[in-house]
Amino acid sequence: MPLERKDLLDLDDFSSEEITLLLETTAAMTEILSRPIRRVPTLRGKTIVNMFYEASTRTRSSFELAAKNLSADLVNVSASQSSVEKGESLIDTMRTLQALGADMLVMRHWEAGAPYLAASWLHASVINAGDGWHAHPSQALLDLYTVQERRGAIEGLKLVIVGDILHSRVARSNLWGFGKMGARVVLCGPPTLVTPDILGIAENLPWVTISYDLDEAIADADVVMMLRLQRERMASGLLPSLREYAARFGLTQKRMRRARPNALIMHPGPMNQGVEITPELAYSEQAVIEDQVANGVAVRMAIFYLLAGTSERIA
Repeated sequence: MPLERKDLLDLDDFSSEEITLLLETTAAMTEILSRPIRRVPTLRGKTIVNMFYEASTRTRSSFELAAKNLSADLVNVSASQSSVEKGESLIDTMRTLQALGADMLVMRHWEAGAPYLAASWLHASVINAGDGWHAHPSQALLDLYTVQERRGAIEGLKLVIVGDILHSRVARSNLWGFGKMGARVVLCGPPTLVTPDILGIAENLPWVTISYDLDEAIADADVVMMLRLQRERMASGLLPSLREYAARFGLTQKRMRRARPNALIMHPGPMNQGVEITPELAYSEQAVIEDQVANGVAVRMAIFYLLAGTSERIA
């Protein structure tokens, strides 16, 4: 069954049933990716546009592979090499894509809310691949799938998200996704990076709590998700020093022993090894960071398939 919606902008308005459908469809896509020939004709004749206003490696590449694996026609557009550089507005760009016959638009933008504006103008489906500090729903879905694949169920798990919560669209989408699926979410970081807007969300979401002490937060955790310090987005004065941050909020083997013995270690990448996580833990048996990257292709195939509303079965 298709998703009864045109766009994927965030998980805050998704039901647990819709998330479950996406995860179940991802499992079917994972089976396709295990075959010697990984391509199916499911979206033949559909045109998907990747429109990225920010640099990206993992997200852009996995959306591209997902589209090709489903046999869609793919157009990659970089803002730096488009008419945006000549002053073209977002709405005019959307009108151009509409006239060219795009069926789906994958959009990453530095401005929060830009994909929502695009969705209001386009008949095509819009998939938010990250907008400012706001949301990154496909990342949250691949994180959910990775945990479910390893643990079998998400309900009742304790997820601790650590670090630069202020600038993290990954944290915001994950707190919605994991909460909708029955997990408890702890947001942990220095007070300057766990801000009033996050506190406002936490006050309204009973499954979210705040901690400024990583040793306390990590106790009995089932999943520990470390976040990159996004220094390119930071104003001065948010951190005394990287050394102090690493000492108080860096994930070490000693700290990890406070979590459950089989706890998973996650990171959306790219990692600052030695700052938010030690190299030993980043490549340990508990780390599922490479699994997250690999699962990104299957999750994005599932998103395309379900938003396309196609009646064709997955081959």
